[in-house]
Amino acid sequence: MAKARASKATVADDGSDQLASRRAQRRLLHQDLSRAQLLDAAEEVFGAKGFHATTLKEIAELAEFSVGSVYSFFANKDDLYLNVFLRRGAEFMPGLREAVQATSDPLEQLHALVDYEVGFFRRHRHFGRLYLRSFSTSRPAPELPESPQLADNLESAMGLQAEVFDNGRKAGELRDGDPLVLARLFSGLVAAYQSLDPAVMSDAADPVERLPLADLHDMIDRAFRT
Repeated sequence: MAKARASKATVADDGSDQLASRRAQRRLLHQDLSRAQLLDAAEEVFGAKGFHATTLKEIAELAEFSVGSVYSFFANKDDLYLNVFLRRGAEFMPGLREAVQATSDPLEQLHALVDYEVGFFRRHRHFGRLYLRSFSTSRPAPELPESPQLADNLESAMGLQAEVFDNGRKAGELRDGDPLVLARLFSGLVAAYQSLDPAVMSDAADPVERLPLADLHDMIDRAFRT
C-alpha cells in the first residue's frame, strides 16, 4: 500500500513538473513575441524619423504596449536602438556567407552579394531605411552605442567582400587593386542603389523601379571585372 501511494505521488509530481514546464515555455514564448513586436515597431519608427526625433512613447503606442513595458525588455532608447541592429545583423550575416558559399566563382559571388543585400533590405524595408540613415559603408552613426558584436558584424561583412575581391584578383577575374578599397567601393555602389530603391524608400502600394536591378548588375560587372 505504501508503495502504491509513493507511486501515485511520483506521478502527481511528474504531472506538476510537466505543467510548470509548459507554463514556463508559454511565458518565454510570450516574452519573445512581445520583444519582437517592440523591435518591429522601433525599426519602423526609427527608420521613418531617425533616432533623435523618435520617442519611446511613439514606439510603445505602435506596438500597443505601455512605455513601462518597454523597460521590461530594454534599458533605454539607446539599448532598444542597438538591439534593432543586432537582431537584423544576426539574420543578415549567415545569409551573406551563404550567398558567397553558393558558388566558387568570384564574379558570380559579387552578383550573389548584390542580390542578397538588395533583397534583404526589400524584405525588411523599415530596417533598410534605418540602416541607410545610420551608416556609411563602414561606420555607424554617432548615436549608436558601442557594441563589439555590431563592430564585428561590420568588419566581418567588409572582410568577406574583400576576400572575394582578393580571390578574384588572384584568379585574374576581378580587377587588380587593394581588396578592402574595392570592397568599400562595391558596398558604396550597392548602398547608393538601395538609398533610391523605391521598394525600400517608397510608401507607395506599387512603387515603380527607378533603375532595374539588372542595370546595377551590369555596372558591377563593368566596374570590377577584368
